[in-house]
Amino acid sequence: MTTSGQQVTTTLGSDGKLTVAVEDRTFADPTGTEVLVKVEAAPINPSDLALLFGMADLAGADYSPGKLVAEMPAIAMKGMAARVGQKMDVGAEGCGTVIAAGEDAYAQSLIGKRVACRSGALYATHTLTDSRACIPLPDHITAEQGAGAFVNPLTALGFVETMRADGYTGIVHTAAASNLGQMLVKLCAAEGIPLVNVVRSEAQAEILRGIGAQYVVDSSKDDFMPSLVAAIEATGAMLGFDAIGGGTMASTILGAMEQVASRGAEYSRYGSSVPKKVFIYGALDLGPIVLNRGALGFAWDVSGWLLIPFLAKQGVEGQMRLAAKVIGGLTTTFASHYKAKIGLAEMLTRDVAMAYNAKATGEKYLVTP
Repeated sequence: MTTSGQQVTTTLGSDGKLTVAVEDRTFADPTGTEVLVKVEAAPINPSDLALLFGMADLAGADYSPGKLVAEMPAIAMKGMAARVGQKMDVGAEGCGTVIAAGEDAYAQSLIGKRVACRSGALYATHTLTDSRACIPLPDHITAEQGAGAFVNPLTALGFVETMRADGYTGIVHTAAASNLGQMLVKLCAAEGIPLVNVVRSEAQAEILRGIGAQYVVDSSKDDFMPSLVAAIEATGAMLGFDAIGGGTMASTILGAMEQVASRGAEYSRYGSSVPKKVFIYGALDLGPIVLNRGALGFAWDVSGWLLIPFLAKQGVEGQMRLAAKVIGGLTTTFASHYKAKIGLAEMLTRDVAMAYNAKATGEKYLVTP
């Protein structure tokens, strides 16, 4: 017996028009290890917005009930040729109750339980996903608390695991007042990891100091560079995770690291020999990454970091270990906070779409179908 419901889809046409709509959907019965989840809550993450809207012009879009049509800039179309004409579901993570399952024993054991899950299609009334992509939640965890159990908590844990695996001892993090950034502050404090937090306003700095952050530097201030150098010197942090992506921030961080690494060292035309690295994991700035080669020496690296490839490297046991940490901290270290709850149709109204697409700090939205 199939189940009727609704799903948000995003489709890019060859004419550059992006159509995002709430559509009726018939959900098939689960088989094998699959489960059917009745969705209760799903957060809107920046990674979801990259698929949902990309660089589309929301200000000039045409809005109608449960639908918007926006122009995609020509420059963005070049990198999106592979998705033209494809109707794509959206919503990386969420929380809900399992209402049906395939014949697999573990899948069957989840029937009637509230789970955190990932499927890539959680802006919907229901989602069909693999039971192994579900985490059963304790009875005291609400749907709102469990909705963000995957992306941000596992990313924060992933940063720490990556730092240790690569032989570093401290972290520099940008856009640090974000939901993820606040989790990282708490996690690093609990695990004794030096953390340099880069923010872009005094208000954001105060948010982080209020939860115990020790090293906070404000990129909007005139003394940003010397403050960043001082914080890196105090912490020994030679690994960065940059949510901004485009522009000069990665270069600025590497340059500050090089200043610290070169102090007191014998002159070398190749710069210091201390390894320095910045992972780009976000795209708040969609422009090109700009590096000032003359200020970095040669012992540096810029690379990309994504959650799913990281998890794949951990294996089943590693993923279970990380998931257990997340569940244990959903109301503390990994607690998420939301500005507003919105329905499926409401998320495609002009004012609401413009608000959450701004990706403003402290203004995370939760979809409640």
